[in-house]
Amino acid sequence: MEKKIINTDKAPAAVGTYSQGVEFNGVLYFSGQIGLEPKSMEMKSDFVGQLDQIMNNIDGLLESQDLKRENIIKTSIFVTDLGNFSEVNKAYESYFSEPYPARSCVEVPALPKGALVEIEVIAAR
Repeated sequence: MEKKIINTDKAPAAVGTYSQGVEFNGVLYFSGQIGLEPKSMEMKSDFVGQLDQIMNNIDGLLESQDLKRENIIKTSIFVTDLGNFSEVNKAYESYFSEPYPARSCVEVPALPKGALVEIEVIAAR
């Protein structure tokens, strides 16, 4: 089993005991992203701002591995208020084009650093 650990300054540094991502057999598993700006590690204050920052962070992770959004095959979205689901869909539609990756979206009681939303992605080469 050979796995490659992904580490880049194009996305926020890990805030715990995990890697930003792991590649195994051409599939890249990226850790969940919250609305932290990579250089300052400051959290965006509102839901839409966090979504925008998350998408920028995901782009940074992808770019660090010479990948594009089209390489994403699955997203998992965690929100602290499912009432924001329409905002998630708006962001998703502006970020992705058809055919869309598979997706799940669940409400959770809390996220790290008080985030309102977290998104993790799986991509393939």
